[in-house]
Amino acid sequence: MSMAPRTDTQSPAPHVADSHDLIRVHGARENNLKDVSIEIPKRRLTVFTGVSGSGKSSLVFNTIAAESQRLINETYSAFVQGFMPTLARPEVDVLDGLTTVITVDQQRLGADPRSTVGTATDANAMLRILFSRLGKPHIGSPKAFSFNVASISGAGAVTMERGGQTVKERRSFSITGGMCPRCEGRGSVSDLDLTQLYDDSKSLSEGAITVPGYTGGGWNSRLYSESGFFDPDKPIRKFTKKELHDFLHREPTRMKIAGINMTYEGLVPRIQKSMLAKDREGMQPHIREFVDRAVTFTTCPECDGTRLNEGARSSKIKRISIADACAMQISDLAEWVRGLDEPSVAPLLTALQQTLDSFVEIGLGYLSLDRPAGTLSGGEAQRVKMIRHLGSSLTDVTYVFDEPTIGLHPHDIQRMNDLLLRLRDKGNTVLVVEHKPETIAIADHVVDLGPGAGTAGGTVCFEGTVEGLRSGGTITGRHFDDRAVVKETVRKPTGTLEIRGARTHNLQGVDVDIPLGVLAVVTGVAGSGKSSLVHGSIPAGEGVVSVDQGAIRGSRRSNPATYTGLLDPIRKAFAKANGVKPALFSANSEGACPTCNGAGVIYTDLAMMAGVATTCEECEGKRFQASVLDYHLGGRDISEVLAMSVTEAEEFFGAGEAATPAAHRFLTRLADVGLGYLTLGQPLTTLSGGERQRLKLATHMADKGGVYVLDEPTAGLHLADVEQLLGLLDRLVDAGKSVIVVEHHQAVMAHADWIIDLGPGAGHDGGRLVFEGTPADLVAARSTLTGKHLATYVAT
Repeated sequence: MSMAPRTDTQSPAPHVADSHDLIRVHGARENNLKDVSIEIPKRRLTVFTGVSGSGKSSLVFNTIAAESQRLINETYSAFVQGFMPTLARPEVDVLDGLTTVITVDQQRLGADPRSTVGTATDANAMLRILFSRLGKPHIGSPKAFSFNVASISGAGAVTMERGGQTVKERRSFSITGGMCPRCEGRGSVSDLDLTQLYDDSKSLSEGAITVPGYTGGGWNSRLYSESGFFDPDKPIRKFTKKELHDFLHREPTRMKIAGINMTYEGLVPRIQKSMLAKDREGMQPHIREFVDRAVTFTTCPECDGTRLNEGARSSKIKRISIADACAMQISDLAEWVRGLDEPSVAPLLTALQQTLDSFVEIGLGYLSLDRPAGTLSGGEAQRVKMIRHLGSSLTDVTYVFDEPTIGLHPHDIQRMNDLLLRLRDKGNTVLVVEHKPETIAIADHVVDLGPGAGTAGGTVCFEGTVEGLRSGGTITGRHFDDRAVVKETVRKPTGTLEIRGARTHNLQGVDVDIPLGVLAVVTGVAGSGKSSLVHGSIPAGEGVVSVDQGAIRGSRRSNPATYTGLLDPIRKAFAKANGVKPALFSANSEGACPTCNGAGVIYTDLAMMAGVATTCEECEGKRFQASVLDYHLGGRDISEVLAMSVTEAEEFFGAGEAATPAAHRFLTRLADVGLGYLTLGQPLTTLSGGERQRLKLATHMADKGGVYVLDEPTAGLHLADVEQLLGLLDRLVDAGKSVIVVEHHQAVMAHADWIIDLGPGAGHDGGRLVFEGTPADLVAARSTLTGKHLATYVAT
């Protein structure tokens, strides 16, 4: 056997295709970025850090990820693009070396009551196929096990043209679905508490109806008192059965009242249509308060909360129905599926097994598939989205993560780090926006943005290795090795909040006394029952102000001034100073520029091409009519006030001609939570996750209450911002408030007066009280996972 002789003595030059090993960004100007130019290595783990609002998300999500998605969309035909979201090209000069981006963000999963962990991850779809093939008795196709499909049947004549003749044929059809007919697949039914709708000791003339908008002799109350179906002067408790039915449940009936055509309808269906059909978050505060009082949600008595009809619940595999399977803890369900040996459905069992094992691997084995998706925390939702990517065979793609450690105990962060490194080691580029030093430490490359937030940020302060960051002198570098010291002296409680036999979700009859008048921290691994204990046993209400992780709702018309209620006293101050109506100073009301309707920009829809937003020529982006801008307060018009930062506005409304104590109080609270750099008119859609969390906290600080319950207030906060938050919590306690914080951040634990640790594990391995006492005692004992991690943290 002969071989051709080699003539080259040196190794060949690298192939030109291997030279594209950088993602190059040149001149990025999205949001607050100031001509940012960087080079990001491919097939490496790059962490983007910086204070909240410094421009991390603008660079990673709004520039790199957005452009990759736009370019992929452009490869489809114009017809297909018409069905896709239209994306504008980011404000950037050059973007080179992009690969396909897979984004795993913190956006909550759909809060629709029919959306569950199982439906969001396709595990439910596979279970439905499994039961339709193996379930005994056999009841039908996978639809028969779906709580989103109702059972329907119908028959009738159809007309068609056949052979030049019109032919009529009788057709019938039926669909067997799994939806419970009583609750329509929601698992709970809502009832109106009639005692909240009217006072039955009064007559209609005396104002018996207590529903907002139905009092004071307006059209709503006249509709009932002048309907003629009952005597308006007779107390409701003396109504006959027919009169009470007409008052509460009568179907729509046309009639004339005071010469005007109106539709009369029973009070219950009328309220259901006018109030209960609306999104709760979009209601006015007094309507929302009424709805919370009047509507009671109870588990559906027919399906016992499983959402499935009797047929779907009757079909079983090894004495387990699909409802039982979905209610199991996922780690237990994975074991059950592993025990099924059915060659006829082997590929299905393999795929289902992989999905369930991914849940366990990512630290979500404590969930169940029937858990409503809207009840997941931001960190849990993000990890659920990761599941479909874990077993993927794709390589050379770019994964973009938005603070993947949110909601994770230090014990769980190590597991998340391993997953990020595994994705990188498969040959992928991994970009992570992160604040936690434990995750920054595993980076191959670090990009630190800043130096400040908002207009003070948007530049690259450091680019290089983790060691370089430590000695680089940036805010992140200086705070990277910060370690809080355990308090030597703790505050003495002024009382206790007793919780006895708490059994919400996975809690196993927890008895605990939460001290009042101090900073109490509830901690434990993810899924140990912290939120169940706090939110399940301390309901928000009289004297309790609860700030959870729920998303802030708001359109591009919403801004910090409208969201916090700050705009109301500002409008009134302008109106009083100029002797006109307050509505003139609202860009959503009478004062709006008629050309752009108060939006400041005019949007042009270009079908499958990205829409174009151009500044309104009439108002020059100021959003108000020219005549409104002639009115001044303290020498400034309303558009100039909305362009001020919180810090400027605090000074402006604090003294002098424009002094407005009500507005100044709002602004002081915004400054207290570290949002002094935000402009009052900045659209909510441009705020980062950490900024939204703090905006929410500032808003709730106005609520009157003695007990503040905060759910992970450090979410989205930079190491430097955590210090400021601790100062704020101290001020709240020193002002006589009780502060209860659900938290994983060791700096907050070390700063606490009292720690309540739940565990020892997650799901049914948690739900028990494993420690209560001072942080110093927890560190000394090292008896729990939290204790061990806190001891390591304060020792280093």
